[in-house]
Amino acid sequence: MTLLSVGHLSLPIDDPLLKFLLELIIILGAPLLLNKIKVPHLLGLIIAGALVGPNGFHLLARDSSVVVTGTTGLLYIMFLAGLEIDMGDFKKNKWKSLAFSAYTFAIPFGLGLIGGYYVLGFNLLTTVLFSSLFSSHTLIVYPYISKMGISKNPAVNITLGGTMVTDVLSLLVLAVVVGMTQGDVGAGFWAQLSIGMVLFVLVVLLVFPLIARWFFKRVEDKISQYIFVLVMIYLASLLAEVAGVEAIIGAFFAGLALNQLIPRTSTLMNRVEFVGNALFIPFFLISVGMLIDFKVFFRGWETLGVAAVMLVASIGGKYLAAVATRKSLRLTRDEGMLIFGMSTASAAATLASVMVGYNIILSETATGEPVRLLNEHVLNGSILLILISCVISSFVSLASARRIAEADNENTVSGNSQEYEHILLAMNHGETVEKMVNLGLLVKGKPAGNKLFALSVIDNDKNESAVKNAEKILH
Repeated sequence: MTLLSVGHLSLPIDDPLLKFLLELIIILGAPLLLNKIKVPHLLGLIIAGALVGPNGFHLLARDSSVVVTGTTGLLYIMFLAGLEIDMGDFKKNKWKSLAFSAYTFAIPFGLGLIGGYYVLGFNLLTTVLFSSLFSSHTLIVYPYISKMGISKNPAVNITLGGTMVTDVLSLLVLAVVVGMTQGDVGAGFWAQLSIGMVLFVLVVLLVFPLIARWFFKRVEDKISQYIFVLVMIYLASLLAEVAGVEAIIGAFFAGLALNQLIPRTSTLMNRVEFVGNALFIPFFLISVGMLIDFKVFFRGWETLGVAAVMLVASIGGKYLAAVATRKSLRLTRDEGMLIFGMSTASAAATLASVMVGYNIILSETATGEPVRLLNEHVLNGSILLILISCVISSFVSLASARRIAEADNENTVSGNSQEYEHILLAMNHGETVEKMVNLGLLVKGKPAGNKLFALSVIDNDKNESAVKNAEKILH
């Protein structure tokens, strides 16, 4: 690695304090700056990562520290998606989710097959893996959609369920193609993959809730509970890799496993969302931006040609899938656009598949150059796909979600009424304060004017310590 000395400073920055400070400044500054010009700040974090990364001004290297925090952010996105999904609505919409997943997997995959085999001239194995890149999607905007209060909207639930199915299918395609390049696809391979997946699902969805319920009942320390949640995320991700699929599937299933055990308005949920949205998810967005190299698109037309095919297959396929879903399920136009926006972003599974395919060397040319399963043009094209798909996903999703949220407020009784409810909580005992507050938050309605009032009754016959105790509880 080449270092450029500037006084006592060298580029890329290797001082851990200075690196972390610069990343925090980016995380702090991007939302403040871009909110003023109506640009989604997640897009700003990706662009900032490109500018400070190895392919920009090279202020920061994409080293192990960036990869670890970025990976945690990616797992966090999938975990939150599984954690916040309403299981009742998901069960009601499961057939709709399967219909959407069929559209959003098959249509981009078919366009990829045509583009890879007939336009770009790839061989069959490369074409199949190339096509699978466009079927998966990353819920990069989900944390911001959730903040708007529409996580129970049918379009959101349908997209969440479809994401699980399409990501699993695309990553299974990756596993099969890799196995075929190594020549070991047979009855044993399919048996091992099937048994591994079944055992993984059973362990995470049946054993994890039992362990979590036991832990939460016996450990009341909030910090320990949060660390336990992180352990569950990484353990499920590790089990997914052992089963033969990507870690992001494990994180999503971990969210499903803990879904009923972490109430949406609990202090633990608040901590999970706060740390993820404040640190881990922004670090992931910055790490994605560090992969972008704008210079490769000026070195020749071949990369631009591959990128064009990828953009048409991925974004065009997702749009057609969203339209087919909207018409089949009779959703509104805004809900159809929200599905399109949420499913457009390609980052996690796409990047994982590209890196695996790029690292597989099939043979060598006469000059000793490696012949890869996915060449460098696909690698560079995937980076452009990640950037453009995230841009489109950000603008379309947030705009559609905003219109849906405004329509929901107008169509609800609370949206047309100025009457607010007032909830009175008894706070005589300090050990029950947190439970009473959580109960109040659960029953509180949506209007911002709804208030919680605390009450502690003091017996005048008791001494002054009772008054001080009441003041301590109420504050």
